[in-house]
Amino acid sequence: MGAPVGVGVIGAGNISDTYLEHLTSFPDVTVHVVGDLDVDRARAQADAYGVRAAGDGDAVLAHPDVELVVNLTVPAVHAEISTAAVEAGKHVWSEKPIGVDRAGAAALLERAAARGVRVGVAPDTVLGPGVQSARRAIARGDIGRPLFAQTTFQWQGPELFHPNPGFLYARGAGPLLDMGPYYVSTLVHVFGPVASVVAVGQRAFDTRTVRVGPFAGQEFPVEITSTVHVLTEFEQGGQAQSLYSTDSALRRQGVVEITGTEGTIVIPDPNGFSGRIALVRPLSSDDEEQVWVDVEQEGVVVGRGLGALDLARAVREDRPHLATGELGYHVLDTLLSIEESVERGGFVEVASTVGVVGAMPADFDPYARTV
Repeated sequence: MGAPVGVGVIGAGNISDTYLEHLTSFPDVTVHVVGDLDVDRARAQADAYGVRAAGDGDAVLAHPDVELVVNLTVPAVHAEISTAAVEAGKHVWSEKPIGVDRAGAAALLERAAARGVRVGVAPDTVLGPGVQSARRAIARGDIGRPLFAQTTFQWQGPELFHPNPGFLYARGAGPLLDMGPYYVSTLVHVFGPVASVVAVGQRAFDTRTVRVGPFAGQEFPVEITSTVHVLTEFEQGGQAQSLYSTDSALRRQGVVEITGTEGTIVIPDPNGFSGRIALVRPLSSDDEEQVWVDVEQEGVVVGRGLGALDLARAVREDRPHLATGELGYHVLDTLLSIEESVERGGFVEVASTVGVVGAMPADFDPYARTV
């Protein structure tokens, strides 16, 4: 076998823990360097996970053994950092969203194509055994032809746990851009590309207060719509109704229900990699009791980093990777179209499209050495 794929991480914030935990455990990749604007924080994360080198973002891009950059920066600079990696001749795995505007995201994909490198975009949760096992159940006809879906994400907001939550209420985030990628990606995996959307929204508060950590008590502005109701139409047929909110005292998250001609299936939270999958079939009479049937979950459960690993293996094996930049762009285009519908009213056609999204094999083993 050849050498594992060399990885460098840019962004040493909260989410880097789960990425580094898993990437340093996969034998097909080696994390060589962690970079951050705060070099001390990068060094601390590198030390915590046994990574030899640390520095700023430029140190990651200049590292000769880095083939794949994992971009964990804040959404506002996703496209900028990913483009810099592409220009350095590196493949890129980016946290979601791919960018905060269409122009920057499209330019990134154009430069990647010109440079002959790949772009992959989170979420990779949808590649986990939860969503993928449910997808296989739908594909084999367990609920017949899919007709419509209902998804829900509602709670009080990330200031309940995050020590610096302001960026999650800034442009490019909010419940729609921050959490929407999980739900829209799942729906595209099942129904195919989105054709059009219509939405309404509201903002409960113009400012919020940090609740935990060293900045507790400080106020920060809310730049985004904090509650959004969406209706979605898909190119190949099918519809969805979705709620995204950080204004709700009632916490209800991870709801994904897909109804077909022969039943309804409940999919695990798309912000996780596993969970219960169950379906119900139509009743034959009013007296019959509705019975839930569990669907077997197949595959090894890991965590964030799964998509980057699939990208790394795909590079070595010269095959398509699953969470492509084109899929990430279509999801972003859909979410921005939802924002535009909230702002001006009426249906908005989603200009982009994407091909059939590949499925993760049930026997994909992240802990096997394959390259």
